[in-house]
Order: sequence, then C-alpha cells, then structure tokens
Amino acid sequence: MEMIESSEMVSQLAQRGGSRDAIERFTEVRDRTRAICAPLHVEDHVVQPIVDVSPPKWHLGHTTWFFEQFVLSEMKGHVNFNDDMAFMFNSYYENVGKRVLRTDRGNMTRPTLEEVHAYRAYVDENVVAYLKSGNASDEAFRILELGLNHEEQHQELLVTDLKYILGHNPLLPAYSDFVESTIEATKSNFVHIAGGLKRIGFEGHGFSFDNEHGRHSVHLEDFSISDRLVTNGEYMEFMKAGGFRDFNYWHSEGWQWVLDNKVEAPMYWHLIDGTWHHYTLQGLQPVEPDLPVCHISFFEAFAFAEWKGMRLPTEHEWEVANEQFQWGQRWEWTHSAYLPYPGYTRVPGALGEYNGKFMVNQMVLRGASVATAPGHSRATYRNFFHPHLRWQYTGLRLVKK
Repeated sequence: MEMIESSEMVSQLAQRGGSRDAIERFTEVRDRTRAICAPLHVEDHVVQPIVDVSPPKWHLGHTTWFFEQFVLSEMKGHVNFNDDMAFMFNSYYENVGKRVLRTDRGNMTRPTLEEVHAYRAYVDENVVAYLKSGNASDEAFRILELGLNHEEQHQELLVTDLKYILGHNPLLPAYSDFVESTIEATKSNFVHIAGGLKRIGFEGHGFSFDNEHGRHSVHLEDFSISDRLVTNGEYMEFMKAGGFRDFNYWHSEGWQWVLDNKVEAPMYWHLIDGTWHHYTLQGLQPVEPDLPVCHISFFEAFAFAEWKGMRLPTEHEWEVANEQFQWGQRWEWTHSAYLPYPGYTRVPGALGEYNGKFMVNQMVLRGASVATAPGHSRATYRNFFHPHLRWQYTGLRLVKK
C-alpha cells in the first residue's frame, strides 16, 4: 500500500505555515509510530511469519530511511547515520540501490532495535534542524508531506502486521485495548443511486496520491447499495450453508485457493467447543454476530455476494455513493481491478516507482479501517491488494444485481 503524490502539487505544509506547521506535523506522525510499538516486546519487533508481514523493527527503520534518503539528501552537509541503513531498509526502490530481499526482513537481528531507535532519533533531529534552518525548498516540503503520508500508511501496516505476528503466536497474547469493531447504527437498507454520467477522482486542495488523479467521467447504470457492511452473523450463515464447500460461488482461482489452503472461515477464526472465536488485539474472544466481518479476501467477499444473489460494488459506484453510508471500519473490497486513470503518468525517479508498477493483478479497496491513521483517508483514496490477501482489516458491502 505504497503510493506517491503528484509532482504538480505544492506542499500543503509549505502553504499553511512553513517550518512551524511542518515540524509539528512531523513530530506528531513520528511519535504515533513509536506509540504503536510501545506495547511490544523486543522479540515481537523481529518476527516475519510470512512474506507479506514485515517485522515492526523494519517498519521503524524503513520509514526513517525514507526521510534520510529523500528529504535530508537536500540538506547541505548532511552525513548519513550509517550507510548500511539504506541497504537494510530500502523496500523496493530500484533507482536508489540494492536492498535486503523482502523475504529476508525477518533475518535482521542486526541492527538491533536499540540501534534502529537511535537511527530514528538522529534522522528526526536532522529533519527538524533542516526545517528550522529556513533553507528547505518547496520540493523538500512536498517530499516531507509525502513521507508523512507514507509513514501513516506504514502505521496501518504496523498494526496489521503485529496482529498477524501475535495472532499466530501459540499463546494468542493480547496487544492492547485497541477496539477493532463497533456495531453499525443502521437497519441495513439498500440506497438507490441514480445512474448517469459521474465524475470520479480527486479534486480540490489537500494531499492526495497520484493514482487518485486524472479526474474523469464514467457512466453508471442505476444501482442499489447497502448502507451497512456485511456482519459476522451473516458470514456465519454463508459458512453454515456450505459456502466454503460449494465451488459454484467461487472464481476458479478462488476455489483453488480454498482447496490449497483448506480455508473454512475468515482469518483469525477458531472453532472452540462448537463456538466460533476470533483473535483480536485484545486477545481471543467469541465472534459477535452483529459486528462487521473482517479479514476476508476478495475471493471470499465475491463468493459471499454470489451466495446472497448480489454483487460487490465497483470502485466508481462506491465513490459516487459514499455519502449515503458510514465508512471507515473496514477496507471494502470492490469489483474493480487496480488500473490507472486516464492520463496517468509516473513521476520520474525513485519516488515514481511504487505505484504504477503495481497496477496489475490487484483489486481496489475503498474507504479506510480502524487501523488507518486519523485523517489519512478520503472518498477518492484507492487502496489495492492481491485478491487472496486478508491480513488487513478488510470487509465488504453488497450491491443488488
């Protein structure tokens, strides 16, 4: 979930109040990352159970490297903390050199967690000094703002990655009192949306990523969309009806995924003495039927919709209808492939690498989740993942066929 802001946009931080606002925002974001990691033990920081989950220590280092690589590189006379950090904490920016393979991030017993925190402190001190100096350019402010949004994305990944780490620990330990779900105050109505020519994409002021740009018109037919997310109870009905045993509801690839992985329930669900429980950040708890279902793949979302005789919304339908319902508890799967908008172009250099090159074999999710940083998302935000992944806080909303 890494994206890049358009190079045409002027930094909102620079426009609003220069270095003072930038320092305040920078400090706030950096402190929030540390706060997310505060309940963890040292051992929790270094585990990588699967390739999609990065160790928390890697997130701490990578988000720091971003500021050193792309912001402090413009600071005259800056000396890197340690040249090994670029090799250890670059993610997949081919333009800026070699890096540790993604699969090997869990092998990083060195640098130590203490050294990574020292690295963060060093870079933070230098970024603040650069901003106070009055020498920071508009471009530096723009990249700083991008870096802060990038770190907010990693804050969400931190939460979901540490949940996977703890949720696959045999003891299923609690992380904190983090609240993952609330019951939606709705009667589960379907809202009718008139079709026609609709405008899609970001416009106006404020930060946005380049995959939201290229505002354009799309034609939609009339549709009716639920004002509520699908609940655990509804998903249990699908399970009881044999939804995971009937290939008729599944894509061919999805059905093979079910067979290969022996999937019979959402991630983190455990059948204990005939009752479904699920691991949450507060520990193992009984599944509450009225809460929104979570941690399902696109394959599972599609199959459930088929079983209900309905479908998933397209990302354009979701964007047009978003004011008709509350969103933000779950990233909502859509039935739209992740593709560029008309006129999309990649910005040059390393910062243009990690958006356009992912526009293949992935599906779009809309909204936000309980793990999303406050104020980070918006109605035009386009998240994207491969259809089999479900370690994020993913759910679904139905549309009538």
